[in-house]
Amino acid sequence: MTTMTDRKNAAISRGVGMTTQIYADRAENAEIWDKDGNRYIDFAAGIAVVNTGHRHPRVIAAVKDQLDRFTHTCHQVVPYENYVALAERLNALVPGDFPKKTIFATTGAEAVENAVKIARHYTGRPGIVSFAGGFHGRTFMGMALTGKVQPYKAGFGPMMNDVWHLPFPNPLHGVTEADALAALDRLFKADLEPGRVAAIIVEPVQGEGGFYEVPAGFMQKLRQVADQHGMLLIADEVQTGFARTGKLFAMEHHGVAADLTTMAKGLGGGFPISAVTGRAEVMDSPNPGGLGGTYAGNPIAVAAAHAVLDVIEEEGLNERATRLGQRLKQRLAALQDEVPEIIDIRGPGFMNAVEFNLAGTDKPNPDFANRVREEALKRNLILLTCGVYGNVIRFLAPLTIQDAVFDEALDILDESVKAART
Repeated sequence: MTTMTDRKNAAISRGVGMTTQIYADRAENAEIWDKDGNRYIDFAAGIAVVNTGHRHPRVIAAVKDQLDRFTHTCHQVVPYENYVALAERLNALVPGDFPKKTIFATTGAEAVENAVKIARHYTGRPGIVSFAGGFHGRTFMGMALTGKVQPYKAGFGPMMNDVWHLPFPNPLHGVTEADALAALDRLFKADLEPGRVAAIIVEPVQGEGGFYEVPAGFMQKLRQVADQHGMLLIADEVQTGFARTGKLFAMEHHGVAADLTTMAKGLGGGFPISAVTGRAEVMDSPNPGGLGGTYAGNPIAVAAAHAVLDVIEEEGLNERATRLGQRLKQRLAALQDEVPEIIDIRGPGFMNAVEFNLAGTDKPNPDFANRVREEALKRNLILLTCGVYGNVIRFLAPLTIQDAVFDEALDILDESVKAART
């Protein structure tokens, strides 16, 4: 008998990795049912995409209304009002007390690519500084910016040039803020003239890299360095955006504003849309036609994004993210005495993670993290791993998850961590 896995293996490139062999049939809020009727609790949310839950009624209603009007004209050919209105909303919401403008694209990688294009055009400089452990997409510029070789860069040949990586300040792995700043100083003294740098790009909380938050002082220092040398600061909020960290944007935790902000994932509530919002004079630098794309700012996805912003505000999802994260971290902390593999529990809002080492050592334990994930999956809870060493479990459940379902998931998580030790 041919299984879905057999069909997938025969039809789809193995380069498309899959965390589970669950084939979704339907989903509601924080639950997914497969073709056989099995129910799963979703702590992945499409990798921080459905922050407002699968098929939120407001999002579905907005999409259905737009479907009855039109599905595509290409904004560059026949524009539409809801595109303009969404840009206006983001210009007002993205951190920064200065005039802003916005462009839309389709994916997070496209947003990053466009941010780099804009930064290079505005400054007339080629260099981009990024960080080890960062993730910025799978396109060639995205790969070049990403600070992780496996699986993103391996075997794909030369990367884009004029991209420079710095160590990310992560005391858990032996890199202090002082170390990272010293590396930046060495870079400018030994390899890269500051006057060649267009921008520094950073995730306020590293996503694929392990959910490590940029220390507030370090982010402020990056802002100072950028200002001192005429560089731009790009905040990659693709995974951190839209209430995930307890703020609409994670940069709100840092007390400084980026010049350009990239976003995607949670903006569309399950529909593909991304954006770059930034200083008006910077965003206006490229010539007409230099930015855009056929599907950029698709009207259906734009309608969904308007609904997402409404839901975040009306349902108080920033505050809910903070409450959910506190409960999750408390539950994990209660396990530490009997699970010595747990070395860290972290994350702002509901962008949380737990990291595992070999018990009593400082050596990462990816096998344990994967066993936790597998034990949870046996109990119908979907979890994701991440981190440069693969030893981190990240938690990305919808912010709208029902209290009873959340309690059920926490019980499963508790059982799964304990079972991973046997």
